[in-house]
Amino acid sequence: MSHDESLDTTPMQSENLKSELLTLNMGPQHPATHGVLRVEIKTDSEIIAEATPHLGYLHRCMEKHCEHLDYRGIIPFVDRMDYLAAMSMEWGYCLTIEKMLGTEVPRRAQYIRTMVAELQRVASHLMFYGTYAIDLGAFSPFLYAFQERETILRIFEELSGARLLYNYIWLGGVWNDMTDDHLRRIAAFCDRMDGELEKYHTLVGMNKIFRDRTANVGVLTAEDCYSYGATGPILRASGVDWDLRKTRPYGIYQELDFESIVGTGEMGTLGDCWDRYYVRMKEMNESLKIIRQCLEGIEEGPIQGKVSKIVKVPAGEIYMRTECPRGELGYHLISDGGKIPYRLKVKSSCFTHTAMLSHMAPGQMIADFVASIGSIDIVLGEVDR
Repeated sequence: MSHDESLDTTPMQSENLKSELLTLNMGPQHPATHGVLRVEIKTDSEIIAEATPHLGYLHRCMEKHCEHLDYRGIIPFVDRMDYLAAMSMEWGYCLTIEKMLGTEVPRRAQYIRTMVAELQRVASHLMFYGTYAIDLGAFSPFLYAFQERETILRIFEELSGARLLYNYIWLGGVWNDMTDDHLRRIAAFCDRMDGELEKYHTLVGMNKIFRDRTANVGVLTAEDCYSYGATGPILRASGVDWDLRKTRPYGIYQELDFESIVGTGEMGTLGDCWDRYYVRMKEMNESLKIIRQCLEGIEEGPIQGKVSKIVKVPAGEIYMRTECPRGELGYHLISDGGKIPYRLKVKSSCFTHTAMLSHMAPGQMIADFVASIGSIDIVLGEVDR
């Protein structure tokens, strides 16, 4: 055999080149999944072809438990859904029951509810800011965020006796009044946070590495959000001006002056990871604005309306939704007239947003998928319930 005959130097045809997809499990114990989330990803080298979220690792039968508890006893259970925004979970539930009962909540309690809800929003977004920075390789912002978050948690601890799961917003009002000292410390916190938020944004949001990792990554259009039912910062970051506090106001929000923050595509494409980060950062400024107005307008008076010790909700059906830090939370209550719900169904924004991962993942590199997961800011306690 000649030398020329022994060697086949014909280039391989591209259609004959095939690669197998490698299946990997990201989670359920993984620092980038923000809880016990398992995402089954199929990759071609570093490029993701398919991603499937697997849920249920934190499922606690919350809705079934509610069918065996009286209306007051359910409040500690809703705390444990989005455990990073427990005040918001409680407020939505109490509004649902109060609407059915026709309960009048005193003005002072309305102001206090609004303040603690907005402080909770700031604490939640600070958690997002710190953990998102860790996802993308920076640790110091996490420490800055937790330093300020601690101020909020200390106030909550003095008001409720707990740092995470509060059982503070009760049917008809709130459990404990705010003192003049609490109000002074909240005002001082708001004054300090204006400068801190500007520093935080300069440190992370304007950092070149962070912008390269988030701009034009994980883009969700307004149509994507409509298709999946996205709400909250995810929807607004895609350019849709929809905030229940303005469009369907509850509590005293209709009396307050604040803006609904929407994405602009400032650093890349509208609806990318950077926009979702920036919307939350600007929302903290608006929350501080709301809190200041509550501090100026808070009235003396009772903190509890008239609610029977044994609550019996009239037979009927209601759906109530509120604007929580991660999106809209809905309570669908069916009552048969007794002292326990016939059915209480919770509509979770985090559950909806988790479903969007399958849409975002194809074509992304694994590192970009980590940025996408962090940008939707889910809490698995609310996803699984």
